[in-house]
Amino acid sequence: MSDSSQTVAVRPGEELDTGIVARFLADHLPVPAADVAIEQFPGGASNLTYLVSAGDKEYVLRRPPFGTKAKSAHDMAREYRILSHLHEVFAYAPRPLAFCSDASLIGEPFYVMERLPGIILRRELPEGLTLDAGAARALCENLIGVQAELHAVNYAAAGLEGLGHPEGYIARQIAGWSDRYRKARTPDVPDNEALMTWLADNQPPDSGRAALIHNDYKFDNVVLTASDHGLAISGVLDWEMATLGDPLMDLGASLAYWVEAGDPRPMQLIRMLPTHLPGMMSRREVVERYFQVSGLDTERFDIYYVYGLFRLAVIVQQIYYRYTKGQTSNPQFARFGEFCTVLSRTAEAVAGGADLI
Repeated sequence: MSDSSQTVAVRPGEELDTGIVARFLADHLPVPAADVAIEQFPGGASNLTYLVSAGDKEYVLRRPPFGTKAKSAHDMAREYRILSHLHEVFAYAPRPLAFCSDASLIGEPFYVMERLPGIILRRELPEGLTLDAGAARALCENLIGVQAELHAVNYAAAGLEGLGHPEGYIARQIAGWSDRYRKARTPDVPDNEALMTWLADNQPPDSGRAALIHNDYKFDNVVLTASDHGLAISGVLDWEMATLGDPLMDLGASLAYWVEAGDPRPMQLIRMLPTHLPGMMSRREVVERYFQVSGLDTERFDIYYVYGLFRLAVIVQQIYYRYTKGQTSNPQFARFGEFCTVLSRTAEAVAGGADLI
């Protein structure tokens, strides 16, 4: 079975100075400053993730993307601090090992963490891996269960009570993502003014159920390991957007990535994950399962789904904007404007009453 978390050669323009990284490791970890090699993980569209091999040891290095970035985004110190507390109380969080605040070394602050080996699912299953319908459904249940487990973490006891401000979270998110969209919009994508107005007018009130939320929880941000009972989640990655907020907003953000086998062709074109396979839950089943294991509920989940779709549209548009300005050369971003349009139109349809959950 192929490990779909396997690395590739570092993309041009995203190289790291091997000598500088080697010296940092030697100063902070029991690693000799020699025999260091760096490769890149191909997934992800935000922070950059590298595999650093030093002899028989492997580490993961995370740094912000190259080019112009939003001031509040890509905070390596914050991400490192989250993991420093979280890995003690949430078994799926990787252990952080060393943080560097000196941007002069590689151009940005960065941190190093343990590598969690395993399988990561992307658009298509990795070579040699098959999932029958039963295994696919069990994996969905595992995915939802781990998300609910995260939402049940006692964040105050874990020392993470200062991570965010749950009061007013929903209103801030809708206003904030709307502002970011307007700033990142290019002429070839919808203006989304009617959609942003709908979100503002239909936002639910604060629920008072604050939780630690991941904000990008999906199949390609979890690590799977094989056992006699099939695949199971052994790790959760990419904590850059984690905060304190409404867990149903987190679920809505996750559902935005969930493309079913019966969805129309435009949605199939933007599918990023193997959620279309036989046995995979429908979006409605995902929501119902989450309600079952978490004890939460709502009569209007369409609002959270529309929010998730719009939020994802903003994320891909921000990346597309950077691509159009020449701030990143990653060729996978060339179609992100099209992705933004599909997500925006789908959000409009749900807001207009389409039964897509």
